[in-house]
Amino acid sequence: MCGIVGYTGDKQASPILLDGLEKLEYRGYNSAGIAVENGGKLTVSKTKGRLALLREKTENGAAVQGMTGIGHTRWATHGKPSEENSHPHVSESGRVAIVHNGIIENYMEIKQMLLNRGRS
Repeated sequence: MCGIVGYTGDKQASPILLDGLEKLEYRGYNSAGIAVENGGKLTVSKTKGRLALLREKTENGAAVQGMTGIGHTRWATHGKPSEENSHPHVSESGRVAIVHNGIIENYMEIKQMLLNRGRS
């Protein structure tokens, strides 16, 4: 099982997201990531391994500025534990980040739709 946390408000999101993920870490512990929006720009930071590595990578959240964000801890059930497979996943445009728990049952239909639109 994985864990998801989100924040929007008047404080820096990253430290709040990291604290929230820490409380959820038992739900997923082989990768973690956050996506934070700041002035229309999305910054994503992900790591393979425990949350402590993400805290270190983001300087306890100080290196990822913004007041709106999402975070995710992952316990891989499909796909190997890796930074590439960790969440959040980001759109080609870099403007949208998503996290999800579980299996996307209609992934083949979504994949075919995207292939038909020229995406890979």
